[in-house]
Amino acid sequence: MSIRSDFEEREKTFISPYGCLSSNLRGRDHEEPEGAIRTEFQLDRERIVYSNAFRRLKHKTQVFLSPLGDQYRTRLTHTLEVAQISRTLARAMRLNEDLAEAVALGHDLGHTPFGHSGETVLRKISPAGFAHNEQSLRVVEKLENNGKGLNLTFEVRDGILKHSKGYGNILDDDPSEMAITVEGRIVRVADIMAYLNHDLDDALRCNVIERSHIPEKCVKVLGKNHSERATTMIRDVVYSSSSEDGLLRLRISDPVFEAMTELRHFLYDHVYRSPKVHAEFEKANRILTELYEFFYKHTDMLEAELKKMEMGNCMDTDDTDRVVCDFIASITDEYALALYSKLFFPTPIIYPGPMHV
Repeated sequence: MSIRSDFEEREKTFISPYGCLSSNLRGRDHEEPEGAIRTEFQLDRERIVYSNAFRRLKHKTQVFLSPLGDQYRTRLTHTLEVAQISRTLARAMRLNEDLAEAVALGHDLGHTPFGHSGETVLRKISPAGFAHNEQSLRVVEKLENNGKGLNLTFEVRDGILKHSKGYGNILDDDPSEMAITVEGRIVRVADIMAYLNHDLDDALRCNVIERSHIPEKCVKVLGKNHSERATTMIRDVVYSSSSEDGLLRLRISDPVFEAMTELRHFLYDHVYRSPKVHAEFEKANRILTELYEFFYKHTDMLEAELKKMEMGNCMDTDDTDRVVCDFIASITDEYALALYSKLFFPTPIIYPGPMHV
C-alpha cells in the first residue's frame, strides 16, 4: 500500500460523514496517474503554491497600497490568513483540511492589482464584465502553465469559483451559489472573517480610523483586538453549525452575526470608501484604464508582455478584450506602475558629455 492510499484509508476514520474524502472526488478535466505520496487535494494545494499567479499575490494590494509600509497586508498575506482560518475550521469540524486549504490558497489568484478598485475598473471597461472569483477559476484552468492550466480537481475549482459573491450575505443560502463541499463553503466564511479582522487592523495602523470609532457592539461581542475577534468568530461557527436533513449547515449565532454585519458595514463606510483610500484608488483607476486602452490597440506589445509572464498561449483567441483583461488582472501593483511610467512618461535624454552653451 502506498503512503497516499494509506492516508486515504486513515481519512475515513477521522473525517466526518459531511467531509469530502480524498478518495471520493469527481476527478480532473484531464486524467492523471495517482501519485505514491500525496493525495489529490494535497497535490492541488502544492500546484497552487508553486504557480506564478500565487507568487504575484505578494505585490498586489489588499486595501492599502503596499508602498505605504511593510506592516500592511497584501493579497498574499490575506490569502495565508484565509487558509489558516479555513484549516482551523475544517480541523475542528472534522472536515478535509487539505481541500479547505487548497481552495483558500487559490481563491484570489485572479484578483487584480490595486485591490477591488482594479476589479471595478475591469468590470466597467470590459463588455463581458469581470469578477475576481471567475478570473481565479480562469487562472487555474486556462492561464497558468503557458495556457495548459493546473488541472485541479473539480472540488477545488468549484470552491474557488464560489468563494465570493461580492457584497453578498456572509452565509449564502442559495444552493446554486454554494460550493458543493462544506470545505468550499468554509472558505467563503473564512475569507470574510479574515478581511473583517485584518482590514480593521490595517485601518487603525494607518490612522484612517481610531479605535474609538469602532461600533461598541462589535467590540463588546467580538473582542477588542485581532486575536479576540478571530477566536470569537471561529468558535461561534464551530459550535453554531449543525446537521439538518443529513447535511452540515454552517451557522453563526445571532449576536455574532449581527456584530460581524455591523463591522462589515462600518468598514465599507469608513475605510473602503474613506477619502484617504478612495483618493489613491482614483489614481489606480486611471492607470489601469489607460493601460487597458493602450494594450487593446497594441496587441503586438501585449503578446510580448504575456510571453514574459509565461502566458503566451492566451493570444490564441480573437477575443482581444478577454486577453487584455487576463493581462491587466495578472500584473502586480508594482508592475502596473512601472509599465505605466515606461509607456506614458517622457524618457529623459542622457547626453554623453557636458553640454556647451
